[in-house]
Amino acid sequence: MIATLQNGRHGPLALGALLLVAWPLVFSTPYDLRVFTLAGIYALLVLGYQFVFGHAGALALTQGAFFGLGAYVTGILGARYGQGFLVTFPLSIALPVLLAAVVAAPVLRLETHYFALATLGIAQVLLLVCLLAEPLTGGANGIPGVPGVEILGLSLPRGWPLLLFVWAWVIAGAFVAQRITGGLYGKAFQLMRASATAAQCVGIDIARLRLRTFLFSAAYAGAAGALFVHTLRVVSPEALEFHVMVAVLAMTVVGGRTRIAGAIVGAVLLVHLPEWFRFLESYYLIAYGVALLAMIVLAPDGLVGELERRWPQAPETLPTAEPLPPRSKLIPREPLLAVSDLRKRFGGVRAVDGVSLALKRGEIVGLIGPNGSGKTTLINVITGLLQAENGAVRFAGEPLGGLRPDTIARRGLARTFQNLDLVDELTAIDNVAVARAAFEGAGLRQALLAVGRDPTLERARRQARFLLERIGLGEEMGRPCGDLPHGTRRRVEIARALALQPSLLLLDEPAAGLSESEQADLARRVEILRDDGITMLIVEHNMPFLMPLADRLICLNVGRVIANGTPEEVQADPRVIEAYLGRRGEQA
Repeated sequence: MIATLQNGRHGPLALGALLLVAWPLVFSTPYDLRVFTLAGIYALLVLGYQFVFGHAGALALTQGAFFGLGAYVTGILGARYGQGFLVTFPLSIALPVLLAAVVAAPVLRLETHYFALATLGIAQVLLLVCLLAEPLTGGANGIPGVPGVEILGLSLPRGWPLLLFVWAWVIAGAFVAQRITGGLYGKAFQLMRASATAAQCVGIDIARLRLRTFLFSAAYAGAAGALFVHTLRVVSPEALEFHVMVAVLAMTVVGGRTRIAGAIVGAVLLVHLPEWFRFLESYYLIAYGVALLAMIVLAPDGLVGELERRWPQAPETLPTAEPLPPRSKLIPREPLLAVSDLRKRFGGVRAVDGVSLALKRGEIVGLIGPNGSGKTTLINVITGLLQAENGAVRFAGEPLGGLRPDTIARRGLARTFQNLDLVDELTAIDNVAVARAAFEGAGLRQALLAVGRDPTLERARRQARFLLERIGLGEEMGRPCGDLPHGTRRRVEIARALALQPSLLLLDEPAAGLSESEQADLARRVEILRDDGITMLIVEHNMPFLMPLADRLICLNVGRVIANGTPEEVQADPRVIEAYLGRRGEQA
């Protein structure tokens, strides 16, 4: 037990749990118990906010609005209509979730500060409705006389009974959050937060993930709002005001926005912090702000994240390798990929201008051309990241136009990126395992019903080891990708693409930044992949690497195909020499 605490992450968690249990036993006055009860309510609120802000990486400013809506549902039904907890509590969760579902369609399409401003607008509209609908909400005065928690005629008094009841909900909320985010389904959240583009290209439906995080945040907020009203016995517009949202945001950042223990630590600390600074009288807000700023600067990953980083950890035990299950073969149609008269412009720039090409099964085709010739844009159109203005893309005889990138990826078309798109915090083996989420049934229901360790994550990690060994990685696969050298990270990204079991693999400058020995090893492994039946389109500037590999070269210039043939034919083409290889290439 002692060794486990010293060498694993369970140490800080066990220590924190011990302090959490001891706190209300030491500070047990009625006022202390009331403050600790409020800390539990805010912990539940922050647990919900971690879904959308932490795991989805979206700065939503609606958590306070959902909290206030849940509070008003309980206040109105309890004080005006005499309904008990078994009626008010489910409705206090359901109505915020319903509101989140209604506003999700327009709001979740937005990004960055536009998303934040839109969600802030929703909160302000709710506050105005609350103030203006005085007959129902009590207006600025609110609604007094809200009953406490009553279940089947049993009333929970304030003090220890209410405190234990609230913290029981915190434990339940933490358990659900851990089940959702702790397995393979949770790894998909991490990839989506780091790179939505990469997540789509490994078959993850990020729109569905974002929607679910938004709905979960609303459900947790509604539950916290109901418990808040039962604790105070009054509901007022203060529950909808912006300071609630600011407090939740601060608690999430201070504790750690993706760590369940961080939600509890942040809530307990920030609820009690003003109480500790009361002796400063009118200056306590200044001290409060300075303390918050210091914690954010000194622990950018939150207090729990900083503690985990400094706590000694045992090296990760790597799973045994397991081959991937066979995947149904595509109907043998030729060509495997057919691009016809494809056009894509950005303003007045024609990035892809009437491109047509075809790839046969088992070919390695090199796509070359000067910078800005449209190579990456062409790949982005083929994989669905960009929509063409004209033309068609067919894969195995089926049209791809209008399909989402995740749908295209699941059909067997995988890619890598010119700029590496890995999750630095995840190990190499988990960066590859996450690409199996769409194929291993790693959904919300499976995550919630899993008993013990997530079996889909364990199986995906075994398969990931098989792929990493196939691409030439050894024990390094257990290290975080942020600690790996560039060449190793390139291999990890290729292994992640192979996790989709693709028929067609698009490699965007795979040899960039590799040493000569690494290039030679990569070339050998690319040939092995071709022997296994994988067709490849390789975008590359490194001609010594590409020429021996490619069966055919296609050269683009200003968005158009200017040459298509064997490497020798393309290398000797005057248009290619003029546009790309230059006179030195002609002399060579």
